[in-house]
Amino acid sequence: MLSFLELQKLAKRNVPEHPEYSLAVLGDCATQHLCTAIRGYASAEKLQMRVWEADYNLIAANVLDPESELYREPYSFILLYMCSEKLYERFLDVPAAERADFAQRIAREIGSYWTAIRNASNAKILQFNFAELDDRAFGNYGAKHSGAFLFQLRKLNILLSEKAAREGNVFLVDLCALQSTVGRDAFFDEKLYYAAKVTVSLKALPPVAFNVVSLIRAITGKIRKCVVLDLDNTLWGGVIGDDGMENIQIGELGLGHAFSDFQKWLKELKNRGIILAVCSKNNEETARQPFLEHPEMVLRLEDISVFIANWEDKASNILRIREILNIGMDSMVFLDDNPFERNLVRTAIPEITVPELPEDPAEYLRYLKSLDLFETASYSEADKDRTRQYQQEAQRVAAQTSFAKFDDYLRSLEMVAEVHPFDTFHYPRISQLTQRSNQFNLRTVRYSAEDIRMLAEDPSYLTLYFKLRDKFGDHGLISVVVLKKQTDDTLFVDTWLMSCRVLKRGMEEFIVNEMVRTARENGFARIIGEYIPTQKNAMVRDLYANMGFVPVGNNRFETLTEAFEYHTTFIRKDGTQHDA
Repeated sequence: MLSFLELQKLAKRNVPEHPEYSLAVLGDCATQHLCTAIRGYASAEKLQMRVWEADYNLIAANVLDPESELYREPYSFILLYMCSEKLYERFLDVPAAERADFAQRIAREIGSYWTAIRNASNAKILQFNFAELDDRAFGNYGAKHSGAFLFQLRKLNILLSEKAAREGNVFLVDLCALQSTVGRDAFFDEKLYYAAKVTVSLKALPPVAFNVVSLIRAITGKIRKCVVLDLDNTLWGGVIGDDGMENIQIGELGLGHAFSDFQKWLKELKNRGIILAVCSKNNEETARQPFLEHPEMVLRLEDISVFIANWEDKASNILRIREILNIGMDSMVFLDDNPFERNLVRTAIPEITVPELPEDPAEYLRYLKSLDLFETASYSEADKDRTRQYQQEAQRVAAQTSFAKFDDYLRSLEMVAEVHPFDTFHYPRISQLTQRSNQFNLRTVRYSAEDIRMLAEDPSYLTLYFKLRDKFGDHGLISVVVLKKQTDDTLFVDTWLMSCRVLKRGMEEFIVNEMVRTARENGFARIIGEYIPTQKNAMVRDLYANMGFVPVGNNRFETLTEAFEYHTTFIRKDGTQHDA
C-alpha cells in the first residue's frame, strides 16, 4: 500500500486533456486529501481520470439542482461521502422519541440523491457507507437499543446495502469494513478532524482511495478473472512427490489449518466466478492424487478449470493455460511460494499479476485479502457455472486436435444458438458482460443493470442477446447487441460485444446475420457500425470490413440490409438450420 506522501507525488502527474474517465467528489466533510489520494492511486494504476471536488458540505445543493455545477460536465462517476461525525450531529438534534426512525429518514434522503443523479446524469454513483462511531452513551446496550446512535448507524448501513442492491447504477464503497481492518484509532485523527473537518486520517486515506480506484477499475471492466496455482507449499504444506499424500500438511497436520483456510477462500472465489487453474512442476498423476483422495482437501478436481502438471517451465505452461481459457494475460494472477518461479514468470510475462507471497504460509490469506485483487462490480447466477464452462472449453480444445480440417471440427460441435430481446431475468448478466468485455467490444460502452433496463424499455432501441451451446455443454449468454434507431431507415450499432470464449466458431458471422435480419424485419434499410479503438480491442479493428460492411470514414462502416450477403455458419438457431 502506498503512503499518502507517495500518493501526493503521483497525483501531480499531468492528466490528459481528454481523460478516459472523470470523477466528481462531494462530501459533507473535507475531501481535499481524499481527492489527492484518489488522483495518486489512479495515476499509479495508469487510469486516466480527472477528479473534481465540490465545495465543502454542499451535497444537496449540487445533487438536487439540475442546473448546478455538478451537471455541467458529463462525469463518469459521482462519489458521495456523508461522514459519521456529521451524521452524529444530526442525530443529536432529533428528539429522543423520534430517533428510532432516524436511519430510515437518512436512507430516504440518500435515496433521493441517487434518484436526482440518475435523472440528471449518466454517471455511475459511488456511495460511501458509514464508518462505525459509538458515543458509548448506552455502553454495550447501544447495540440493541433503537434509540442509540450505534443501533441507528448499523441499521442505516444495512438499509443502504439493501437499497443499493436494487439500484443497478449505485456501487457501495465499504468504509465500515475498511475502518474495521485499519482500526478506529488509526482510521480517525481527532486533531485533523477538529482543525480541518477531515474524517479519515492520513494513514487510513491510502486504503480508502485504493478501494475507490479498485471499484472504478472493476466497473470499467479492468478485472482479474483467473488464479493460477502452484501446489507444493502453496496449496498444501510439503512436497507431494517426496512426502507422499499422507504427509502433506493440510487440515490438522502441521500448518495444515492455514492451507485449508486458504483453499476455502479460493473455493469462495471460484463460486463467485473466478477461474482456478493449476500450474505445477510435478508428475500429473501425483499432483492430482490429493484432489481425488485426500479426505481434508477443500478443493477438488471439479473446482479446477485447467490442470497442468509437468516438468516444463511455468511461464510456458501459463501461456498454455491462457490459450485454453482465451482471456487476457492481465486478468490472471499467479500464486507460487517459490521466489525463483515468481521472478521467472514476472520476467517472461510482464502483464500477469504475481504477488510476493509471505514466507510464512499462515500469512498468505491476510496478505492476499489486503491486495483486493478480485474486486467486482457485479455478480450474476451465471458466474456459478464459469468453472464448468471452462472445463468444457478444455475438452473442445483437446477435441480439435483430432480433426484435419477446422470446418469438420466446427460441424462436430453441433452448435445451437438462441437470440432474444433483453429481458428482466438477464439484465444482471447483460450488464456484467458490458462491464467485463474488453477485447471483442467494438465501442466499449459500459452499462449498469439499470441502464440495461432503460435500454430494453426504450422504443428507440432494438436489443439482442445471444446464447450458445454445443455437444460439450452450454456457454450461456455470450454476446450483446444494442441497435439505436438513428433515422427512419438507419440503425446505429451502439454496442456489439462478445465473450472471447466463442471466437472463431462462426458466432460473429451468426450475430451479424441476425443483426441484419432484425433490421430488415423492423423496416430499416441501413446499418452503421463504429469501431472505437482502445488498448485492448485491436482484435476487432477490421471486424466490420470482414463482415462485408463498407468503410465510410472515421472508423465507421455501413451495410444496406437488402444487399447484404448472409454468411454461412455451422450454427443452428434454436434447433433449426441457419441458412446462409
